[in-house]
Amino acid sequence: MARIPQKWLVVISVLLGTFTVILNNSMLNPAVPHLMQVFDSGAVATGWVITIFMVVMGMTMPLTGYLGDKFGKKQLFMVGLAIFLTGSVLGSMSWDLSSLIFFRGLQGVGGGIMMPLSLALIFEVFPKGERGLATGVWGIAAMMAPTIGPTLGGIIIEFGTWEWLFLCNLPTGILGLAFSWRYLRQTKKVDDIRFDLPGFLTVTAGVGAILFALGRMNELAQLYNPVNLSLVTVGLALLVLFTRIELKSPQPLLDLSVFQARAYTYSVVVAMISSIMLFSGIFLIPLLIQNVYGLGAVMTGLAFLPAALLSGIFMTVGGRMLDKIGPALPVTAGLSIMAVGTAVLGFMQLETAVWIVIAVNAVRGIGMGLAQMPATTAGMNAIPEKFVSRGSAMNNVFRQMSSAFGIVFVSIYFEVRRGQIMAVNGSTIEQASLTAINEGFLIVAVLGFLSIPAGILLGQEHRRQQRQA
Repeated sequence: MARIPQKWLVVISVLLGTFTVILNNSMLNPAVPHLMQVFDSGAVATGWVITIFMVVMGMTMPLTGYLGDKFGKKQLFMVGLAIFLTGSVLGSMSWDLSSLIFFRGLQGVGGGIMMPLSLALIFEVFPKGERGLATGVWGIAAMMAPTIGPTLGGIIIEFGTWEWLFLCNLPTGILGLAFSWRYLRQTKKVDDIRFDLPGFLTVTAGVGAILFALGRMNELAQLYNPVNLSLVTVGLALLVLFTRIELKSPQPLLDLSVFQARAYTYSVVVAMISSIMLFSGIFLIPLLIQNVYGLGAVMTGLAFLPAALLSGIFMTVGGRMLDKIGPALPVTAGLSIMAVGTAVLGFMQLETAVWIVIAVNAVRGIGMGLAQMPATTAGMNAIPEKFVSRGSAMNNVFRQMSSAFGIVFVSIYFEVRRGQIMAVNGSTIEQASLTAINEGFLIVAVLGFLSIPAGILLGQEHRRQQRQA
């Protein structure tokens, strides 16, 4: 390891930990039907294996800025990874569904601590002019894990036992823990920092309520459910109250002044819309391949691999472009490619060859690689260094909520629209499913095209800051 520069060993350390977290969560998605059989439970109850992680992770993220300043980012990252690995071991020993859900919540605490700290730790060791490539390399984990996870999870369920869905976290997780202990730098602690209890209570309850409601909205009836509507309303009200508290607090939990940096605001918009496009594809493409074309789950997982590989490659390309010429070209080009690719997926036919779907999704992967991490990095570069961990936490919270919203929207739209088409036109279930999927992609594509101005404005703001520097 002596030949590898210290700063790149930091990237490897962080990458190992975050890859473990994201991969495990995506592996469990195709395992829900199997877990229903194992624990003799219904779909709604078993779905909490996925939902609880998302909710607890979103509630934990706002704390990371304060805790990182109080105890040090290196120590906190290692604690988060250790908590996640503990949840993994205990999850493999689950004796019923309730215990499994509890241990998944424990994993969510660990993941919520780690994810916002990842960028902050990288920013500690890389100057602004080199952060694009560094975060591009780290972003490979964030982009590839959700696409290869379902394939790996399906293989484990088919050829092994469900316990290995948790135990397979240990090799990369333990390696990440060892690397973190050896190579992460100690960061300065803030001695006179005070805990913003009102801000903590309002933001965690608000984010938790919204994510809880979104996690329940997997069909049209849940959209009108009074409990879900109440949760969303209460969650939004708490977030408004949180905003007012933070604006008046001398030591806010999340300093909202970072949004005064317009580049950061534009980067959050890009991150949110990119997440919606990514996760809507992760939801709709399996339906297209399995429900319309009649292919299996393993083939569905393999269909995502080209997109994952190209996304990883072009993350490093986008990072280099950011370091050399700024974010305007990679972000706007990436958003345009993603929007066009998503629109093309809206014109599939029953006779369309599956390799065309795979190829178009691979093109979307190129756009995702070019746009997402350069935008996030440029936005984080625009805020003061002392706010990086808090800015990363807010970026992750918005990304988490937009991902959940994207899945809720396309899943409900698919269910409702398919039923309408079958009732009105008398179409076959395959044709009705295809039409609903095509329309879903086209709607998301419109959102993608609307995000392109944010990329252009991000580039303009970056150039303005460069002139003032």
